[in-house]
Amino acid sequence: MEIREAQKIVLRFEEARRWNLFKESQIFTHLIEEISEIGRHILVREGYKARELGHQVPDEDVSREFAQAFTLFLQLANRMNVDLEDAFVREMEIMEKRFSREDWRKYMDSSYPKA
Repeated sequence: MEIREAQKIVLRFEEARRWNLFKESQIFTHLIEEISEIGRHILVREGYKARELGHQVPDEDVSREFAQAFTLFLQLANRMNVDLEDAFVREMEIMEKRFSREDWRKYMDSSYPKA
């Protein structure tokens, strides 16, 4: 599936439920909430939070959190008339020029040596 097609699917889904009446600020806040839930999974995965030591550990599959965040991100892009597929292609072209592959590989190899 192409990104543009995903945006259209989300738009139709939203309109069928009249979710297009929600404000962008509400969608954005919901997106941040879902990203925070991904963060909870990361904290558990890295051992910073542990169920047996007083923390509530997320039981839900982290892939659902990513899917929910992605859907909300698509909703915001639709609201702001952003063709994410086009924007992504253009941004990658800019980044290829801006961040030299060779320079970054040297930097990473010297700053983050392999264990």
